[in-house]
Amino acid sequence: MEVIDAINEARLSRFHSKAIFVSGMGFFTDAYDLFIIGVASTLLAKQWHLSATQTGLINSMTLLGAFLGACVLGRLADLIGRKRIAVFDASVMLVFALASALAPSFIFLVGFRFLLGFGVGGDYPVSAVLMSEYANRRDRGRLVGLVFAMQALGTVAGYIAGLVLISAGVDHDLLWRILLGLGAVPSALVLYARLRMPESPRYLAQVKGGGRSAADGVRRFSGGEVVATGTARAAERISLRQFLSDRRLMLTLLGTAGTWFVFDYAYYGNAVSAPKIVLQVLGHGATLQQSLLFNLLVFSAAAVPGYILAVLFMDRIGHRRLQLIGFPAMGAMFLMIALIPGVTSATAPFLLLFGGSYFFAEFGPNTTTFVMAAECYPTSVRTTGHGLSAGIAKLGAFLGVYLFPQISNAFGLAGALKFAAGMALVGTLLTLVLPEPSRRSLEDISDEARSRGELQRLVPVEAQAEMA
Repeated sequence: MEVIDAINEARLSRFHSKAIFVSGMGFFTDAYDLFIIGVASTLLAKQWHLSATQTGLINSMTLLGAFLGACVLGRLADLIGRKRIAVFDASVMLVFALASALAPSFIFLVGFRFLLGFGVGGDYPVSAVLMSEYANRRDRGRLVGLVFAMQALGTVAGYIAGLVLISAGVDHDLLWRILLGLGAVPSALVLYARLRMPESPRYLAQVKGGGRSAADGVRRFSGGEVVATGTARAAERISLRQFLSDRRLMLTLLGTAGTWFVFDYAYYGNAVSAPKIVLQVLGHGATLQQSLLFNLLVFSAAAVPGYILAVLFMDRIGHRRLQLIGFPAMGAMFLMIALIPGVTSATAPFLLLFGGSYFFAEFGPNTTTFVMAAECYPTSVRTTGHGLSAGIAKLGAFLGVYLFPQISNAFGLAGALKFAAGMALVGTLLTLVLPEPSRRSLEDISDEARSRGELQRLVPVEAQAEMA
C-alpha cells in the first residue's frame, strides 16, 4: 500500500496521540500567550499609567505579529518543510516570551509582543497541517480538533496562574512579568519535542517526491503500526502566483479566511476584554481576582464542554455543518445580551448568555475554522492556504481587541455586542461557499485525486456511500 493510502486508512493508535501532543502543545502555548496579556495589561495600565490606546496596543500587538507570522511562515513551510518552521516558531515563542517578561518600558514590550506574535502566527498553520497530514481520513476532524482544544487548556492555565499568584500576594509590579514569562515553559517543551519529530510524510511524498523517506519516517514515528511501500503519487506543485490566480482556490480562501476573520473579530474582542467586561457587570467594588475567578468558571463550565463536544461529534455532524450551527447561535447570545434590558446588571442571566456565547463559539466556528483551513487546500500550498487564513483571521482579532473597547466606550457594551452579532451573521453566509470535508481524504477534498480510478483507491466503497 502506498504511504498516502496507508495514512488515510490507518486505525487510531498511539502515534496519533504523539502527533496531537507535538502539535497541540504548540497551540497550548499560543493560547496562553494570546490570552494572558489581557490580565497582564490590566495590571500594567496602573503601574505604567497607560492610556486606553496604549493598553489596546499592548493587548493587540501580538495579534498583529501573528498576522504577519502566519502569512510568511505558512508559505515558507510549503517551500522548505513543516518541521523546520515548527522548530523555528517554537524558538521564537521561547525567546520573546522571556523578553516580554523583562521589558523595561512600554515601547520595548510592544516590540517584543509583536515578535512573539510572529512565532505564534507561524505556529497556527504548522500545528494544524502537521496533524491533518498525519491524520487518517475518518477521524481527521477529531484529531485536528484535539490540537485546537489545547487552546482551552492554555487559556485555563492563564486564568489559574493569575489567580494563584494574586492569591499568594505577589506584588503586582512583578506579577505581570511572571505571567508573561511563564509562556516560555511550554515553548521549551514544544521545541524539544519538535526536534525529535520527523517531517510530514505527505509533504515528503507528494511535494518532495521522497516516497521512501516518507514511508520510513511514518513507520518509525508510528512504532511500526503504519507500514507502506516507498512508492507515492506526486502532487501537482502550485506556485504562489498560480495559487492567487486560481478561481477555485480563491473561493476557498474567501471561505476559510473570511469566516475566520469575522469570528476572530467577535471572539478575541470579547475574550481579551473579558476581565474588564466582567468587572463592569460585577460592579465598581469588584476586584481583578473576582473577575478572573468569574471568567475561569464561565470558561470551564461553558467553553470547555464546547471543545469536548466539537471534538467528539464534528466528524459525525460534519465540519461545515457544525460551523453553520455555531455561528448563528453565538450571534444570538451576543444579541440577547445587547437587547434584553438590565441583563448586564443581573449576574445569573448574564452568566447564562455570556457562557452560551463561549459554548457555541467552541462547538462551532472557533474549532471548525481552524480545522477546515487545514483540509481544503492541495498539499503543496496547504500551509500557505492555512497561513493566509490564520493571518487574515488574526488581523480580525487585532481589530477586535483594539476596536472593541473603543466601540464599547462610544456606544456602550450593547453596541459592541450588536456589531459582534453582525459579524456572526457574515460568518454564517461565508461558510456556504466551503465544501464539506468530513470523512473525505485530503486528496479528494483538494482534487489531488485527479481521476475517478485514483479516488476509488483513496476512499473505500463504504465511505463513498457516506459522502453520496
